[in-house]
Amino acid sequence: MSGYKIPVSVLVLVHTRDLEVLLLERADRPGFWQSVTGSQDAGETLVETARRELAEETGLSVTEDALADWQLQNRYEIYPHWRHRYAPGVTHNTEHVFALTLPARCEVRLAPREHLAQCWLPWREAAERVFSWSNAEAIRQLPQRIKLS
Repeated sequence: MSGYKIPVSVLVLVHTRDLEVLLLERADRPGFWQSVTGSQDAGETLVETARRELAEETGLSVTEDALADWQLQNRYEIYPHWRHRYAPGVTHNTEHVFALTLPARCEVRLAPREHLAQCWLPWREAAERVFSWSNAEAIRQLPQRIKLS
């Protein structure tokens, strides 16, 4: 085990049927809000990564079929202040988008080392609050994605 992160991750949009989105504030970057995210561990499928990250970051435990795999990938440059977590020379990450629809808002159990706070916002406000362009774009797709499901 090298100790380096794999440059493959998941983004899990947790939202209600009426399109309120759960956001988490990063502990290592106060003021940076995001959906559930995390890197794939060796040997995991993407849906296993999504389920693990969801459980670790929110305490929500779901079955595989509860998660919608949007079959959407985003490739982006890893922020310089986080590159030390990856093997030397790794500069880009590929993110895979999933969504979890809940009947209503719920309280979640934050991982204190990862997140400081949580909030539920209407989708437009959530898209404005997140720091990541790929997270904002995924949130903006929610209304259309929900109509299709």
